[in-house]
Amino acid sequence: MPASGPVTRNTLRQQIADALRDEVLAGRLRPGQEFTVKQIADQYGVSATPVREALVDLAAQSLLDSDQHRGFRVREISVADFRGMVEARSLITDGVFRKLAEAGWSGARVDVLMAVRRRAEEAARAARAGDLDIFIGYDLRFWRELGALVDNPHICAFLHQLRLRCWVFSVPHLRGDPGLRDRLWQDHAEVVDAVTRADAEAVRAVIAAYHARMLAWAEDLAKGERLERPQR
Repeated sequence: MPASGPVTRNTLRQQIADALRDEVLAGRLRPGQEFTVKQIADQYGVSATPVREALVDLAAQSLLDSDQHRGFRVREISVADFRGMVEARSLITDGVFRKLAEAGWSGARVDVLMAVRRRAEEAARAARAGDLDIFIGYDLRFWRELGALVDNPHICAFLHQLRLRCWVFSVPHLRGDPGLRDRLWQDHAEVVDAVTRADAEAVRAVIAAYHARMLAWAEDLAKGERLERPQR
């Protein structure tokens, strides 16, 4: 875990949290998988204290569940939970762009839009290549940097955590999906174009279509689960 500057307990804690989050998003730590503080400390060759703090941080972000006697496990997110998170994202995002439109898009800075457009292009390139790991990284960066227009760190942090949890749910279903390239949303650039034009309705329409697509996918997954259940 390379770091710039002296490694303090806080930076080590953050590095471990980031590394474990990446493991979960990559699907190497799977939903329901259990582990202890000692196992993670041994894996990274560090002391138990920053590991415990990192795991508590991830549990607070609802990525892990903790058990006093058994340690930690990767949270298992149901289809219903995923649907609820998407609906929450939709409502909050719609409100955010309404507010931006009412404010006259005064926050739509050119430097932010240029950076966000680069993320959009990289996300589209990863989607065409079917590279899920790279796509997730750029998708998260895209939305986080676009959130700079909102100028409300609390909203941005909450939406980021919702997106992380949505990806934790999605990754196991997408790994090995033969239709992966079609599953990955590639309209990031349309959002940037609409924001650049200060076209609030177009922004909201593109994002609403994105969320509707996610909800339709969730419904397909739910139908599959119902079909797999044994008849009583």
